[in-house]
Amino acid sequence: MTAQELEGEYTVVGSNQTADANTYKGILTLILDDYYRIRAKWLINDWQEQLGYGFFKDNILVINFNYKGDDNSVFKGVAVYKCLSKDLLEGFWSEKHGDPNFIGTERCYRVKENKDLN
Repeated sequence: MTAQELEGEYTVVGSNQTADANTYKGILTLILDDYYRIRAKWLINDWQEQLGYGFFKDNILVINFNYKGDDNSVFKGVAVYKCLSKDLLEGFWSEKHGDPNFIGTERCYRVKENKDLN
């Protein structure tokens, strides 16, 4: 598998890094820069934008991410995905100030383009 095959949009289903593991949904968009590094953008629950930058090797995708919280504080973390196929990513993540007793999880499913049947 290559980094180019990962480019695209994915539906995300995840759980937070907390004891109650609250779930969320969103969209993850992956693009490559000129050096084949991964740029990531999440839109979680239709309102929270998170940005990341990472790399891909041996079917493992690693992304350092950040986002602004409700009080404009910046939160940072890392997400790691096993690329099971170009259409399915399975991962986990942790934030610097998250509960160290828990880890967040995500499954990402490629959004397929609708083909016109006419």
